[in-house]
Amino acid sequence: MTHIIAMVNLKGGVGKTALSVNFADYCARNGLKTLLVDLDPQTNATFSAMGVEEWDTHKDKNGTVADLLGARDHKSADGQRKILSDVVVKDLLGGFDLIPSHLDLFTVDLDLAGKPNREGRLKKALKEYLENYDIVVCDCPPNLTIPTQNAIAASTHYVVPVSPDFLSAIGIALLKTRVADFCDDLDHEIELGGIVLSRVGRPARKRAETIASIRGSFGTEVLDQQLTERVRVAEAAEEAKSVHDMGDSSAREEFDGVSAELLARFGIQV
Repeated sequence: MTHIIAMVNLKGGVGKTALSVNFADYCARNGLKTLLVDLDPQTNATFSAMGVEEWDTHKDKNGTVADLLGARDHKSADGQRKILSDVVVKDLLGGFDLIPSHLDLFTVDLDLAGKPNREGRLKKALKEYLENYDIVVCDCPPNLTIPTQNAIAASTHYVVPVSPDFLSAIGIALLKTRVADFCDDLDHEIELGGIVLSRVGRPARKRAETIASIRGSFGTEVLDQQLTERVRVAEAAEEAKSVHDMGDSSAREEFDGVSAELLARFGIQV
């Protein structure tokens, strides 16, 4: 069975994209056939894995995730929607494939207003290609709009990266409730793969108390491993590289530890 993982948080700046990209990279480096899907219109995961000029050429010639969701149907002369094999970019960083994002996702809720099966379009697009992958990682925007709904509706698990600040912490319970209600309405089963403490060490009031509160409130749902705020992680994104290629052994070990723990929770051996 292909495991499909949605990286979700209602708040931005929690390290979600860094985890998505480097988790996908870890999976690929360890022999898993991996697909990363960038559903955030800010396209940060896309630009963390490929160059801007390469993306600019690809989006015009081959399309992006916005085409798969139907957000660009009105811009297609022949009215034909792209399929996954059209839009995928092969063998990036450690060997994973990518479905890049596009700014058109900012207005996808308006584009798909009144359209049937709005939240099921990614699942439909992936269906015929899942046998090609062991794991699919979906990087979601910091909200529960149509792109995130598509990721959740397609996924077997979701992961919540959270930074140790007050607003991030209080949103975890709300997110879990909203995901449960949404999946109940769709009659779709999804499991919480884990809560990942990320960007630990960044300036925050009462950081230690917040971490203790998160671990106390959510217990074993919180991974033992956590990710520290590091300059090399940000530089890796800017240079479209994996943390494995940045010469920071501490960053590499942390991401490897979190990735290995997540795979163990999913029941995947590498």
